[in-house]
Amino acid sequence: MSALALRVAGLSWRVRPRGVVVTVGGLAVVVLLMALNMRIGDIPMSVAEVLRAVVDAGSDNHFVVMELRLPRALTGALVGAALALAGAITQSIARNPLASPEILGVTTGASVTVVAGVVLSGSAAGGVSGALATFGIPALALLGGLAGAVIVYSLAWRRGLDGYRLVLVGIGVAAVFTNVKFWLLTVGDVNDTGRAMVWISGSLNGRGWEHVGPVALALAVLIPATLLGTRSLDALRFGDDTVTSLGVRMNLARGLMILAAVLLAAVATASAGPIAFVALASPQIALRLTRSAQPPLLASAVIGALLTTAADLIARTAFSPIELPVGVVTAVLGAPYLIHLIWRARK
Repeated sequence: MSALALRVAGLSWRVRPRGVVVTVGGLAVVVLLMALNMRIGDIPMSVAEVLRAVVDAGSDNHFVVMELRLPRALTGALVGAALALAGAITQSIARNPLASPEILGVTTGASVTVVAGVVLSGSAAGGVSGALATFGIPALALLGGLAGAVIVYSLAWRRGLDGYRLVLVGIGVAAVFTNVKFWLLTVGDVNDTGRAMVWISGSLNGRGWEHVGPVALALAVLIPATLLGTRSLDALRFGDDTVTSLGVRMNLARGLMILAAVLLAAVATASAGPIAFVALASPQIALRLTRSAQPPLLASAVIGALLTTAADLIARTAFSPIELPVGVVTAVLGAPYLIHLIWRARK
């Protein structure tokens, strides 16, 4: 199916019918998986009871669904969408399917600061608990993610930003951050390191509306902004000389799109911890489903929401009553996919 032209208020976009089908169909599957996920808990419900509790404030299950289960399901879907959108932008700029927000220093920077905050505050010193844990740890993660991205961007900048150099610098900085994180875990109290390990595994357990709000706001602002930059992103997949000849201000376009990717990944990581492989795999799955030239932004976001919601459902049911962190499931599912990408690259 050929692309159609969509014009709104003097702006125009190319819309691929196949991309629309994948996006709308993916959203329907996300809603279904969220409903199935909200059935599970100390009070089992049918899907019909879940839907009734959402729309009927007088339902006996209204409080359980609206205050406990819906925020968790929404956090998972929104975090997955934000990570996948960040991954699609990063892969388009780096022109590399192995690129993800990890190479921008976001997730590793967030992990180091959170582990440092938990370990250095220490149980003996009162630790991080209560409201300080609810809001302090996400704030630490956000600051650490942004700081990590600034370090990577500063080291990669040489009279401009080259995608290949960005990947190499990002891998090096990530290795340093990872080793600092493990060193902090080895010197900390065993109780503190246990709490830190739960966060760095990526978990949706106990997520409330306070975790939904920041990610929803980031997506509401940054999705339209990145869609406005789609034309520049399309041009950036060509060589630097071609991009310049097309009249695109290359460094400005790259810088703004990377800033959007960093903010999306940092807010998502602050809400649920570093959930592995969603940002890496989702854009490539969307690319193959839509048969487009580069990762489609909206379809990637929907596929990311779908993967995270499905992984959370598996995490809650595979070894019930034991619940796994959602990041463990995405890592298990994502590792074979990474091997598949490397194998295809060697061919």
